[in-house]
Amino acid sequence: MSVCLSATRRSRGRNYEAELQRCRPETTPVEFGDYHPLKPIMVTDTKTRHGARKGSTSSSSSSSSMPPDPLSSMLDGTDPLSMFAAASATETPAMSHSASTGDKGKKRREKEEVGVGPDFEPWSAKRGEILARFTTTEKLSINLFMGSDRGKAQSPGSSAVSEKVRTRLEELDDLEDGSQRELLNLSQQDYANRIEELNQSLKEAWASDQKVKALKIVIQCSKLLSDTSVIQFYPSKFVLITDILDTFGRLVYDRIWTMCSDPRPLPESFTVEDVNDTAKETCLNWFFKIASIRELLPRLYVEAAILKCNCFLNRSGIQETLPRLTAMIRGIGDPLVAAYARAYLCRVGIEVAPHLKDSLNCNFFDLLLTFQQISGESVQNQLVVQRVEMPEYLTLYSPAINWILQCIAYRAPEPLLTEMMERCKKLGNNALLLNSVMRAFRPEFVAARATDFIGMIKDCDEAGFPKHLLFGSLGRSLACADPPESERLTILNEAWKVITKVRSPQDYINCAEIWVEFTCRHFTKREVNTILADIIKHMTPDRAFEDAYPQLQSVIRKILTYFHDFSILFSMERFLPFLDMFQKDSVRVEVCRSIMEVFIKHQVELTRDPVILNAMMHICKTMHDSVNSLTLEDEKRSLSLLIIGFIRMVSFGRDFEQQLSFCVEARATFCNLEPVLVQLIHTVNQLAMETSRVMRGSHSRKTAAFVRACAAYSYITIPSLSSIFSRLSLYLLSGQVALANQCLSQADAFLKAAVGILPEVPRSISVEGKLRSSESFLLDFISNFLATLLVVPDHPEHGVLYLVRGLLNMVQDYTWEDNSDAKVRVYISALPLLAAMGQEIYLYSIPKVDSNETLYGGDPKFLSELNKLCETLIGQVLDHLKTLGRDEQSTRRQGALGFSLFGVLLAHGDLRNNKLSQLAVNLWNLSHKHGYCETCVSVRTLEYIKHQAQQPDMTHLSDTIQRLTLQSRT
Repeated sequence: MSVCLSATRRSRGRNYEAELQRCRPETTPVEFGDYHPLKPIMVTDTKTRHGARKGSTSSSSSSSSMPPDPLSSMLDGTDPLSMFAAASATETPAMSHSASTGDKGKKRREKEEVGVGPDFEPWSAKRGEILARFTTTEKLSINLFMGSDRGKAQSPGSSAVSEKVRTRLEELDDLEDGSQRELLNLSQQDYANRIEELNQSLKEAWASDQKVKALKIVIQCSKLLSDTSVIQFYPSKFVLITDILDTFGRLVYDRIWTMCSDPRPLPESFTVEDVNDTAKETCLNWFFKIASIRELLPRLYVEAAILKCNCFLNRSGIQETLPRLTAMIRGIGDPLVAAYARAYLCRVGIEVAPHLKDSLNCNFFDLLLTFQQISGESVQNQLVVQRVEMPEYLTLYSPAINWILQCIAYRAPEPLLTEMMERCKKLGNNALLLNSVMRAFRPEFVAARATDFIGMIKDCDEAGFPKHLLFGSLGRSLACADPPESERLTILNEAWKVITKVRSPQDYINCAEIWVEFTCRHFTKREVNTILADIIKHMTPDRAFEDAYPQLQSVIRKILTYFHDFSILFSMERFLPFLDMFQKDSVRVEVCRSIMEVFIKHQVELTRDPVILNAMMHICKTMHDSVNSLTLEDEKRSLSLLIIGFIRMVSFGRDFEQQLSFCVEARATFCNLEPVLVQLIHTVNQLAMETSRVMRGSHSRKTAAFVRACAAYSYITIPSLSSIFSRLSLYLLSGQVALANQCLSQADAFLKAAVGILPEVPRSISVEGKLRSSESFLLDFISNFLATLLVVPDHPEHGVLYLVRGLLNMVQDYTWEDNSDAKVRVYISALPLLAAMGQEIYLYSIPKVDSNETLYGGDPKFLSELNKLCETLIGQVLDHLKTLGRDEQSTRRQGALGFSLFGVLLAHGDLRNNKLSQLAVNLWNLSHKHGYCETCVSVRTLEYIKHQAQQPDMTHLSDTIQRLTLQSRT
């Protein structure tokens, strides 16, 4: 295949305006009676419905004016959930009985837990906190009386119930009289592991039908709760051991429930009459076993664990048992042990009977009476022996008291708080109880009585429980609910008088951090600034702030929650000095990040406020300076987005020089974050365009000078970018901006720089962590570059088409991938550009910029250069097609390239020239030779040619189309 020089002598003349008019869609009038997409559809169903609903008397449907519901027709009027419910309703009792006991127990427990709502904080939420808070380094021990092996086996013939009961009672007696096994020198973790092993042993014994052994484990674990030898660990011990009690209670209840399900399932809301005699007897047997336990504490705990089982025996069983167990606790001598026993009884009570409030109140009032024992000789001697101070000892009561009060205060009326406050006053305003009361009741109730609570706090004895802790609890309530407006300033002053006198920096910041929210919520920047100054004063000496970063961060978060006007925020004199206390790099960056996130979210209007700009530049610089060689890419990207968000919010209005100065400063400040530099270049380009638009027609020299300054900024900044494609795209963009502003020499420099770095493009690039070929990216860039070159005038000192030739030379010398057609595709893409350059009027132009159409004005020499270059490119493409034809495996590529060149000749070539027309026909036949060309594309192409041939100036295409035939692969 060859091409004659005369065949490419000139391109087809184009009238772009006329072509645009021909391409506009034709309008077709639509009458009201015609089809409309929103008009109801008439549906006629004549098919017999084999699956018609029962009772249907018609086998076909007639036309209807209403469109049928597709879901209803598909489901035949019954939705899947209704069908499932109907199937479930017909399930036989035998099928229900075959369900596993575990599933039934789980469903039943979920239903019974409805007694308290989601607003009630469960015990499980407190468990981890207690274990983490009450720790010890002392060695612990476990004393277990596991009994002998007497009576383990029972004669198979012994079936009398009385004999069975007698045997098991003997086993329990043996349990208490048996041998002792003591584990000494256990660490806290070892102790927890041993308790967990006992919990597993309990489950295994139960699963193997060794019910007495399971009860032995529970009894012995309950006895451990009488040991206060390591008193600091007692709350955590209580948590671990009551886990075993909870397990035992569930096992017993599920066993009896299972027995009630024979022969028919027990309803969820069952009554005593629904329970069969076997289940009742078994349940009563368990209570008899527990009643035979000699020691008070294990008997109390184990019976409380199966408290729920009373519902199998009589209707008022739980209601009668709770007061009895409450009275039993009065026999426990140690006030700490008694407090946690009451907490456990209240825990099981609120789960099984949340409506029985009397027993909860009684437990709390009994607890108040036992506080007199704290100052008794027995407790004082114990504290001396264990070297525990009174404040530390009192905190051991907190989990128990807090839980009891939470149960009492749950959905309690407001007058109950008044009653609790009066009882606290009668006890001399015991600080521990007062603290628990404030934390238990609803914040609205506490806030309404904030002044009264402050008065009670003042009267408390600070020796046992520091007052700042009381103010901390009060502050938590006031952060959630508002006190009377007239009292707010007095409340803040009274609280801060106490807080500011706290000597321990850690205690001080723990309390101050709580009251910051109250201050931000109700006061102005003046009061908040005073608080910040006080915090700085307390936390700066001896660098105490280094141990309080979490609390200081919390202070920042609370201020940012209520202060979204950054002009007010940064006008606080102590805000930035407060930020200076964050000396640890990671913490400082995290704080700056939180400030930036709030700024980007809430700063709606553009700003030029110098206070804001200086502060935000300082914050952004802190984030930028944290970047080093070890910083992850995700972290760099995250920080860059925050800084970019700040840059986009800065605007100096029409003071363009000030805006450019800001960008210069930002470039020097954020030089290590490439996305920020890219954003700055985009900002400067936008600034140049905005300057030209606003200053159009006035101060033209000043405007041109400023645009050149913007171009210089970009020209200096772009080479510092590491991404080759970022540099290429920004060179092109900056060149386009310079060209649009009539800065031809700057535009020429940008475009030349882009062509000059093309050889640096690697053959593969990393995209989202994976290596991909760079060819597609490079081809996209070159296509955009070629489109720009149409309006770029030739430089008078560099000859005709020097930029086009320079680009094509770079493409020629570039090392493309093996077996790649990319270079040839670039040549094909360049042909439309050369054809467009030969037109008398270009397709598009830039105002006040004389493109080559004006410079050369259809000069024959210029057209000759275009024709020569076209000839060279087509020759290169044809040579490549010949090379592909030698390899059978490359025929698909050959067809695709041939069809692309055919399309270019059809759109831009003058096919009135017979040789050029013959070349087009040959390319068509080549592309269809092996059948790889899509038939639908070929058919649409032929239809287009036929349509074009009907135009007055395109009739010559009629001859060409006669020679274009569709071929298929054989």
